[in-house]
Amino acid sequence: MNYSLGTLQKLVILSIVTLTVPTAVSADQDNQTGLKEQIVRQAAYITPNPQQIRWMKMGFSAFVHFGINTFTGRQWGDGKEDPKLFNPTAFDARQWVRVCKEAGMKMIVLTAKHHDGFCLWPSKYTEHSVKNSPWRDGQGDVVREVSDACREGGLKFGIYLSPWDRHEPSYGDSPRYNEFYKNQLQELLTNYGEISEVWLDGACGEGPNGKVQECDCDGFFGMIRHYQPGAAICCCGPDGYVKDESGYGRETEWMVVPLFKAPSARIYTGLGFLKYVTKNDVGSREMITQEVIKNDVPLRWYISENITSIRPGWFYHANQDEQVKTVEKLLDIYYGSVGRNGPLLLNLPPDRRGLIHETDAQRMRNLGKVLRATFKDDLARGASAKASNIRNNNPAYAPANTVDGDSNTYWITDDGVTAAIVEFDLGQEQTFNRAMLQEHIETGQRVEQFVLELWDGQNWKEFAKGTTIGYKRILRFADVAARKVRLKITRSRVCPTLSNFALFYAPPISQVITAVSRNGSS
Repeated sequence: MNYSLGTLQKLVILSIVTLTVPTAVSADQDNQTGLKEQIVRQAAYITPNPQQIRWMKMGFSAFVHFGINTFTGRQWGDGKEDPKLFNPTAFDARQWVRVCKEAGMKMIVLTAKHHDGFCLWPSKYTEHSVKNSPWRDGQGDVVREVSDACREGGLKFGIYLSPWDRHEPSYGDSPRYNEFYKNQLQELLTNYGEISEVWLDGACGEGPNGKVQECDCDGFFGMIRHYQPGAAICCCGPDGYVKDESGYGRETEWMVVPLFKAPSARIYTGLGFLKYVTKNDVGSREMITQEVIKNDVPLRWYISENITSIRPGWFYHANQDEQVKTVEKLLDIYYGSVGRNGPLLLNLPPDRRGLIHETDAQRMRNLGKVLRATFKDDLARGASAKASNIRNNNPAYAPANTVDGDSNTYWITDDGVTAAIVEFDLGQEQTFNRAMLQEHIETGQRVEQFVLELWDGQNWKEFAKGTTIGYKRILRFADVAARKVRLKITRSRVCPTLSNFALFYAPPISQVITAVSRNGSS
């Protein structure tokens, strides 16, 4: 991958709120304060589009880097590879799906074409593909087998199609290559059923002709929306971006962010948003008000997708078999991504056999066991709940909605109430060490600070705290025991919402893995 952004330069804009700001803002402090409050309030009402909602709800998915690089040992091929090198003699897409399902993943995103231009499907528009390999006697189609296996196994399917093609001679002749790319994109979008995510890597360079490509991104995105209207578009697209390859999200992860103008016609930056892509602050009050007032920048819901590989490299290398991430590390990444309001795309590179290696498969199997053992019993489900404020005292917005297991119901306060308390009575003392909170993101992202407290018989005692919640926030803390717990929202941009409050007990990892081995299911 070697994450780099520089190819795509245009963006289909959806769900943007452009705030009208006077060209000359008064220096009067009251005027400044009022304007900032207006911006913050409007930001709180920006909501995700349907593609983004579906994407967030998937949470944990697999990236699968597989192709000619698997057989050359390279990270980036140069497009000069002989297709005859591609021959995964034991290829089994169903094995990939089994591994992903055991880990609790919801989707596989396949590298249908990486930068080397080698296509994992028999594209009509190039000879650099599986149709000229010995695999399946030249009659094979990796994309077909993986998409079929996903549907058979109940997983969603996504495609990665690199805009940079180091093999295709027309790359750099912008009109010709754009037509070539659209033809290949159409093949993938129309021949393999439902596509849930389309990944357009931003790495780029000169083509074989020494020219740099100007991509027709409006055309690319328009095709995706036309043929696969439910698909999310990342990492260079209208629905989301990637800040780095660590797999970790920010401690404070805002999804409503400013969209800056691109610095040049060539550089794609999500309208320049990547000016701040690696920064810790992309959506605070200070950030959004400064950019709207000073630079007249619009705001929109833009998802930060977290990506990393289970190995040091993105493609399989035999010399990395001893460098596969541990269950403990994978679990930490999960809490640092899915648990911080962002989807996780974890790369599982198949080996030269066409299988996810035994070591990687074992790690994922154990990770899934730990996650299931942790989240199988919600100790707050059905708890008695009361709140310091309920919108219009309407039962439709009662705090009981936060513990009913239905993500469509939620608690919300009256307008103007930006600090509130929800108290939960679990019915009996419970021991727990994980808490999950979810805002009703269809209404917006609003909560800025919160505290969790337990009743020790005499006083309320803090045991955890956080900043943003968004679609999902999972907190880890030492074992505590209590019957009564309360959530104190201490700061919110406007009236806060909460669709889910849950408590769990995570057993020691070693205990879960030992049980797995003892039961013979490892």
